[in-house]
Amino acid sequence: MTDTPDAPPAPPTEPAMRAEVGPDDTARAALLALREEVGKAVVGQDSVVTGLVIALLCRGHVLLEGVPGTAKTLMIRALATALDLESTRIQFTPDLMPGDVTGSLVYDSRSTEFSFKPGPVFTNLLLADEVNRTPPKTQASLLEAMEERQVTVEGRARALPDPFVVAATQNPVEYEGTYPLPEAQLDRFLFKVLVGYTPQEAEVEVLRRYHHGFDAHDLATAGLRGLVPAEAVVQAKAAITQVIVEDSLLNYVARLAAASRTSPDLVLGASTRASTHVLLASKTYAALQGRNFVTPDDVKFVLPPVYRHRLLLKPEAEIEGLDADAVIGRLLGQVEVPR
Repeated sequence: MTDTPDAPPAPPTEPAMRAEVGPDDTARAALLALREEVGKAVVGQDSVVTGLVIALLCRGHVLLEGVPGTAKTLMIRALATALDLESTRIQFTPDLMPGDVTGSLVYDSRSTEFSFKPGPVFTNLLLADEVNRTPPKTQASLLEAMEERQVTVEGRARALPDPFVVAATQNPVEYEGTYPLPEAQLDRFLFKVLVGYTPQEAEVEVLRRYHHGFDAHDLATAGLRGLVPAEAVVQAKAAITQVIVEDSLLNYVARLAAASRTSPDLVLGASTRASTHVLLASKTYAALQGRNFVTPDDVKFVLPPVYRHRLLLKPEAEIEGLDADAVIGRLLGQVEVPR
């Protein structure tokens, strides 16, 4: 889900034959309106916005990777504004401590007791900016939050708001002073979305908007508002649970995972969690296309962003010039597609 040359296959064309009962049209219309609303602030990144919407509906987390200045932060802020969700931002730095993320106990001299002061993780949409610039100890403070939707401080578990989604960013070019995310944390991200430069036509539109006074720090001036109510998201989630997946497609997802684990190009293949994420994302993408059934093209569309951050390439494959997306392309070519 990126506009770069490494993009996954284009969205599949809808089959001529539809199932008799489709997803809730009201919910789908609201989510399409959400994409349009975000477009008031962000131009030329529709596929990335689609990935963020799918992640939100799957209650999944997203790792956005792109060079500075490609509107990663702006997209997340615009999505939170359009959904009228509470959003906080953490700028990850080398001196950030776990308590700065989760919160900590603070002594109250008046009551002579310790009280819990919630950290910025207690929100709906958490922007973890440059997440790979903080040491592993602080990165690990997000593990429990991302998987169990809670944080434990001094032995007591505290639930996070629902929905809770982490949208983390990282720069793929500058590695000095960074700490690569451990495999256990990478596996908790539903998607790794590559955020590329906008096409030239879209960049001209960006310049035109700035020429006419657009301010990325003041989304209200762009006309963004909380357009999509929380009820529409709930309806969409209910529609996703009704999406039909035939056994042949379940086998297809499992065979793709098995092929990654035996691939001669990989040290580490896709986990079982990756397979469940492929299934959920495929159902969500099908619902957004107005269908209540999953096709092989849906699986192919979501596979690259689900897999690319989970695969660990062998040194020989890297010397050969392969990257994760190239290996994913090989896997899709090796595994027979169900009819």
